[in-house]
Amino acid sequence: MSLRTAYVAFATKAEPALTVAGKLAIPSAETKVPAVILCHGSDGVDGRGEFYRPALNAAGIATLEIDMWAARGSARGAAARPRSPIETLPDAFAAKRFLAEQPEIDAARIGIMGFSWGAVVTLLSATPGALARFGDGQGAFKAHMANYPVVWAYETVPGLSLAELTGAPILIQCGDADTYDDPDGLDQLMARLPEASRNVIRGVTYPGAGHGFDRDLPAQTINDPFAHKGKGGPVVMEFNPGAATASRDACVTFFSETL
Repeated sequence: MSLRTAYVAFATKAEPALTVAGKLAIPSAETKVPAVILCHGSDGVDGRGEFYRPALNAAGIATLEIDMWAARGSARGAAARPRSPIETLPDAFAAKRFLAEQPEIDAARIGIMGFSWGAVVTLLSATPGALARFGDGQGAFKAHMANYPVVWAYETVPGLSLAELTGAPILIQCGDADTYDDPDGLDQLMARLPEASRNVIRGVTYPGAGHGFDRDLPAQTINDPFAHKGKGGPVVMEFNPGAATASRDACVTFFSETL
């Protein structure tokens, strides 16, 4: 398979407008291909997107991994990130518009996935409110995949709600050792949601997996005020090979079926 890669930049519709950079990878094909936007976590672009990118490209899906921190001059980590993932929603919709303008991309088949902070962006981009506020006339994303998106926060923290969704399929993947949430946090979230939302969400919880289970780097302890269900405190991010491989396989299957 041949692959065209490029480092790109595009403007957001935010006020003030920002220029977001990203890495675009498009597999060669005789017809237009679907695409997935990759959104990093609080630690910035750290290899998690690259863990999934080759498998998605091999399945004939283009990828665009965006850097939300560089556009804001933000350092990596919880202490330097913006106040809310809502502030970075314009980045996701600007990336979607950029992809739709590429001649190799099928504008009707663009999905989004993210990790932690980027997973929150991914889920919020599935809401009609975000589409109306930041979509600038675009259609909805075709599919959404969120890895460990701090599930205790939805229907709890103002502005974070999945009670109304666009109807696009959603895959949420968590680990039962994630110290942001309870071991059954994903089940608790599903119980809080109305039936219409539950009908479009598929949830997977990996035993023994913690936050950042697909981060193939040395283990790292971070401190985040959103951890421990909002009480704050330390979180161990450690690669879990079994959960990571299963997540990558699920990612390719999910987007191959929905895009």
